[in-house]
Amino acid sequence: MRWENRRRSTNVEDRRGSGGRMGRMRLPRGGRISLPSGRSTRRAGGSSILMLVVIGLALWIFAGINPLQLLAILAGGGNGTVMTDSRPAPAPRTAEQKAADDRRADFLSVVLAETETTWNGIFEASGSRYDAPTLVLYTGFTNTGCGTGSAAAGPFYCPLDEKVYIDTSFFDTLERRFDAPGDFAQAYVLAHEVGHHVQNETGVLGEYHNQRSRLGERRANALSVRVELQADCYAGVWAHNADRSGIVEEGDIEEALGAAAAVGDDTLQRRTQGYVVPESFNHGTAQQRSRWFRIGYKSGNPADCDTFDAATL
Repeated sequence: MRWENRRRSTNVEDRRGSGGRMGRMRLPRGGRISLPSGRSTRRAGGSSILMLVVIGLALWIFAGINPLQLLAILAGGGNGTVMTDSRPAPAPRTAEQKAADDRRADFLSVVLAETETTWNGIFEASGSRYDAPTLVLYTGFTNTGCGTGSAAAGPFYCPLDEKVYIDTSFFDTLERRFDAPGDFAQAYVLAHEVGHHVQNETGVLGEYHNQRSRLGERRANALSVRVELQADCYAGVWAHNADRSGIVEEGDIEEALGAAAAVGDDTLQRRTQGYVVPESFNHGTAQQRSRWFRIGYKSGNPADCDTFDAATL
């Protein structure tokens, strides 16, 4: 991707190296999160257990992360579809590694700026205004509007504070453990999360959360797949516009497609637990994720990304 001389976004908050402390949870604006009734929380370890329950519920409701997967991460099992890295904590970084991470952060600020250009134009053409999200770069753990964010859960978007959260070490996992290298693979990941912000701007995420609260687990998962595939399609819409602007190089789209396939539910489940449970899918298969990215990339028209009306995904 030809990015070095492009505009950097000012909507970046750099929290890298801030200590990674798990802070106090911030509740949604104008309300509170209610825990399921009829259950007691025993104080074996005090408020930390309650904190984990609240965090897990918040991530489930607002970020689409299954709390059982979060528990598996905390227990070291890594059985779910969340991408985790169970390797030991790395040694202190060298000057060269720090410089490489700074370059990656610089790259992501350019990608964010390119998504701003794309979606500003699309919204303006429809007579609307696009309010861009903020990208938060962090290390380990960080406070978010949806609870405490963890690097183990991978990149995510929080609709309550309209921010995308990324621990940049995720991209090392994406490349080394999940065989999805390349700068455009990283660009796809950010563009997908920005796609969730577009859904928030258009009301899709709000409607999704309203419906999800009334559905059983299987139907909620099926609806979640459609939400995630639309974000993949929106990432393709951005890639289409990036290509037209002249920054896409040969092989870039293949890198994005490889990353989309690498984070398919079936691919992740085979890697982490050795078998596939289709009814638990909540992001889509490798084939589905690649297909919808390609649909958005081919047309550049978000109207073609209506995964909710698609008879088959």
